[in-house]
Amino acid sequence: MQLNRKLMLLIGIVMLFFANVNAQVSNNAPANAAPVQLSVQDAINYALSNQADIKTAKIDELIQLAKNKEVSGLALPNISANGQFQDNPVIQKQLIDASNFDPSIPKGTLVPIAFGLKYNMAGQVVMNQTLFDPSVLVALQARKALEDMVKKNVTKTEVDVKSNVYQAYYSVLVTEKAVNIFTENIARLEKSLYETEQFYKNGLVEKLDVDRLRVQLTNLKTQVIGLQNTLVVNRAMLNFSIGMPIYNPVVLTDTLSMQAVKAQVEDTSNFNYQARPDYAYLESTKSVLEYDLKRYKLKGLPTLSLNVAGGASRASNNFDYFQSQMWYGYMYYGVNLNVPIFTGFQRKRQVDQAALAIEKTDVNMEKLRLAIDLEQTQAGSTFASNVKALNAQEDNMQLATDVYETTITKYREGVGSSTEMITAETGLLTAQNNYFDALYKAIVAKIAYLKAYGKL
Repeated sequence: MQLNRKLMLLIGIVMLFFANVNAQVSNNAPANAAPVQLSVQDAINYALSNQADIKTAKIDELIQLAKNKEVSGLALPNISANGQFQDNPVIQKQLIDASNFDPSIPKGTLVPIAFGLKYNMAGQVVMNQTLFDPSVLVALQARKALEDMVKKNVTKTEVDVKSNVYQAYYSVLVTEKAVNIFTENIARLEKSLYETEQFYKNGLVEKLDVDRLRVQLTNLKTQVIGLQNTLVVNRAMLNFSIGMPIYNPVVLTDTLSMQAVKAQVEDTSNFNYQARPDYAYLESTKSVLEYDLKRYKLKGLPTLSLNVAGGASRASNNFDYFQSQMWYGYMYYGVNLNVPIFTGFQRKRQVDQAALAIEKTDVNMEKLRLAIDLEQTQAGSTFASNVKALNAQEDNMQLATDVYETTITKYREGVGSSTEMITAETGLLTAQNNYFDALYKAIVAKIAYLKAYGKL
């Protein structure tokens, strides 16, 4: 019996790598790891707390919150203290005209005099306070927009993770269902083989009939081995998608409901693009860029700041600072005004760049709106088509089951041939393969449909 092309390719890949994957899982698995029971909602909740992409997005959010607090500090006073000690082993001397101090000394008499003492020590406290700075004001205004942007990024990442978890979870369920049904087929075929062998011993059928059933049974067992290998990989993919160690055993508690798969989603006629996290994220990005443009435009305004300083100093030729010697204190305050006049057109170029960044974001938003429209059209059409295909394959599998049961009954009653029975068995297996393929496609299509309308 031949599998459909897609399943054959999947089994071929799995059988090449399964032995290595299985060995690694076995080596890494703890001896007494308790199985974890997960519904699909449990799997999503676990992923939202443990998946690496979610963690990274949430860390980015915390980083932005920390940056916002840093920006808030720009509006607060900055206070610093500094001290200085200086030892002058050789004090620099300068020549002065001694006649300037004593008229009796001939003019032009130069005398070397040292200005300063051997030891000098000083300490001061300085405070700077921004009174007016447009860039600081804009940075304070932009904090909310930046927080909103990183939150939207978290939401966008959560939707992507949910989509992956849904697909991985239902992939395991579909493969489990296929393994169970094909295992039942093996049991049924083994029974038919046993009966045919008894007929052969009694001379009622030819050895060719027995051999045909054995070939059919071997092919079916090989197919089940491939499905079991696929199931192992799918389980590993599920663990990876939710951020759980690969070797942790998981028991899925949800079941496949055909009605749930086929059910239409709620009304989508009032769709708003803001319902899509990726579009909402672009909107937040544009808001941040608008603050950036505002910052560059206001960069041409003057800035005003206050600075206050106070300290004490002392100089001496003896190192006696720890004695009760006189220290001389000082204090000053002032206001600094900076008025930009010409910056080489740099500010204008920065304004141009910021404006172009906003324009580029507008183009990307328009492109995304068109992409969303296309995605919704494709997702809706694909989902409806796959539901129809699933209904057809479900009916076809039931019909193939009826044909097989009728054929096996005729064979046991001696009015049917083994060729007819094998043909019916092959038809049933083909119908089952097609059904599982249609089932998985319908599940994936529905996930894509929900994601397209921002309802995942």
